[in-house]
Amino acid sequence: MRNTILFISIFISSLAFAQPAAVVKADAAFKSGKYYEAADLAVKAYERISPKNDRALALKSSLAYKAGYSFEKAFDNEKAIEWYQRAVDLRHYQDNPYVYFRLASAHKLKGDYDKARINYEEFLKLVPMDKQAENALASLEDAVVMKDNRTRYTVMSETKINDPGMDMAPALANRRGNAIIFGSTRSAETGKGKDPITGQGYFNIWEVEKERSGNWTAPKLFEADSLNTEHNEGTLVFDGRFRNIYFTRCPTVHKKDLGCQIWTAEKKGRSFGMPEKLPLAPHDSISVGHPLPNEDGSALIFSSDMNGGFGGRDLWYTEYDRRAKTWSTPVNLGPEINTPGDELFPTYALNGDLLFSSTGHKGLGGLDIFRATKTDDPKKFEAPKNLGTPLNSDANDYHMTELDRKNGFFTSNRTGSVGSQNLPDIWSYVLPPNIFDLKVIVSEVGGVSRIEGATVQVTPEGGTPFTGKTNANGEVFWDKQPDGSRFINEESNYVVKILPTEGFHPSDNIEVFSTEGLEYDQNFILEMNLLPKTPIVLPEVRYDLGSAVLQVIEGEINSKDSLNYVYELLQEYPGMVLRLVSHTDARGSARANENLAKRRAQSCVDYLVKEKGVDPARLQATGKGENSPRIVYKKDGEHLPLKPNGEFEAIELTEKYINQFKTSDKELFEKLHQFNRRTEAEVVRMDFNATSKEEE
Repeated sequence: MRNTILFISIFISSLAFAQPAAVVKADAAFKSGKYYEAADLAVKAYERISPKNDRALALKSSLAYKAGYSFEKAFDNEKAIEWYQRAVDLRHYQDNPYVYFRLASAHKLKGDYDKARINYEEFLKLVPMDKQAENALASLEDAVVMKDNRTRYTVMSETKINDPGMDMAPALANRRGNAIIFGSTRSAETGKGKDPITGQGYFNIWEVEKERSGNWTAPKLFEADSLNTEHNEGTLVFDGRFRNIYFTRCPTVHKKDLGCQIWTAEKKGRSFGMPEKLPLAPHDSISVGHPLPNEDGSALIFSSDMNGGFGGRDLWYTEYDRRAKTWSTPVNLGPEINTPGDELFPTYALNGDLLFSSTGHKGLGGLDIFRATKTDDPKKFEAPKNLGTPLNSDANDYHMTELDRKNGFFTSNRTGSVGSQNLPDIWSYVLPPNIFDLKVIVSEVGGVSRIEGATVQVTPEGGTPFTGKTNANGEVFWDKQPDGSRFINEESNYVVKILPTEGFHPSDNIEVFSTEGLEYDQNFILEMNLLPKTPIVLPEVRYDLGSAVLQVIEGEINSKDSLNYVYELLQEYPGMVLRLVSHTDARGSARANENLAKRRAQSCVDYLVKEKGVDPARLQATGKGENSPRIVYKKDGEHLPLKPNGEFEAIELTEKYINQFKTSDKELFEKLHQFNRRTEAEVVRMDFNATSKEEE
């Protein structure tokens, strides 16, 4: 009886694995990296296994994980999420915690940050302090900030180039910058059939050229002997002199584990010599790819999973010895660049900075594009910075090629790609011109009164001047021209001056500003002054009652500081000769007030001459006593010393007018008297010349 029960148990267990061949076949495809085939085989094997016992459940969970991983590698993120989740539901994390990490990353690639966070946290419970997971979790917060702070770049899918398949890694094909080369899985005579890894066609190198009309020519296979083969060829670049090409070739050989390798060919006339493989990897199973040569091809940065790195694929550096005709042992670019994730697709920016993509640095989705500033050491770069949105997205973004400071290409499988699967496509980017505008405010010297009708002239360096008149607020503004172009443009210098204006002295003063090197929008606001041919009201100068001594009360009034304004005015206008005119209020006799006013005006002159060093020939002292009441402006019940905007009433501060407040409003009474106690400046002439004076 016991033997019968044992036999039945074994028989039932065998039923759970009624199709072992399907499992073996799926496992073989997965191990060989044929992920497109492995995904389908794993799903079929999974469906044939009945979950009768723990062993069957474990096998199903393993197959679910392999299906998810295979779908991920075959660029089907939705199915990858589905099958990773099945693996989690079947507790595959007990044997392989990384199912949580991969599920989280798949959700992140989709832009579902909440689900990504949950799964990263579950992974960290099982694998505490994993740096890659900690960094990925922290990057979710940064991703939200980056999305809320888009850069000024605009991006566009190059639909005239892209195919429903995979198009990627655009690079310049000539010095003129009007042709690019790229990898594509579109139909070609070489490499027919489907790649068992991706399920797409095999990669070949293609090229397109931009016509004078701005349209792209039809893509054609890149012309070079023995470059495009039945294997995958991609990521082709030229050295800086366009004499040599470097590209990645990934052979597909049945039952052989072969990694990708870098090949090179030299330009001979209009064609190229036979490609040669660079001996960079210690073994054929080690992958090296994504070549980045320097200007003369004497050094190379590339991506590889060789031993000695920081995690997945790292960026490495090697130099070529022309005498020995050998490449040096690769050197890792270090932890500033490399992470436990993958660092791929390096390119040089026009200024020599390193552009590359990474899954390990803080980013938005899968691969993000980063920029690392160059140093004097070609193997060292400063800490990289994420280029932000919209150059980066929730999807994979990589292989950025700069055409100039504002335009270029990159690869992305974001929404908007050609076809229905969001496979990698070539995208272009442009940094729109910075928007500049200019406002000039023209006021009277000695006050804040704005001047209406002043003509302001702006002269671009090497360009044609343009002018405008100030409005009622004393302002003139320039932004767009009638044809839509801008008055103020990038990388330009400007000179601003005020043309002769009625009622004001001509001014030789200019203002200059520049947009050179500015990388952001800016509103330029310039304040300029004109000297009125009427008296200039100076900052308040006070005296004790009946005294001509300049009053200085700490924390309240410093009359000398107020006169420093006059000194600065004389410095700004070296041809100016001023008459300083002092006034008193109406209290006291007219004769006494006139004498007091003269002494006070002379006190101002003495300070400027003796303490500030002003030439006495440029100053005159005059006292007018109480004979010239001040004009003030009444608005909303308040008396103001300067003309306000809007409706107001001009009032002459006669003794009769002020006395009406003597008993009813003592504070206003004193305030109005203080308005009359003032020192003003009158311009005598503007042609003073100290040199000619000395000659006389």
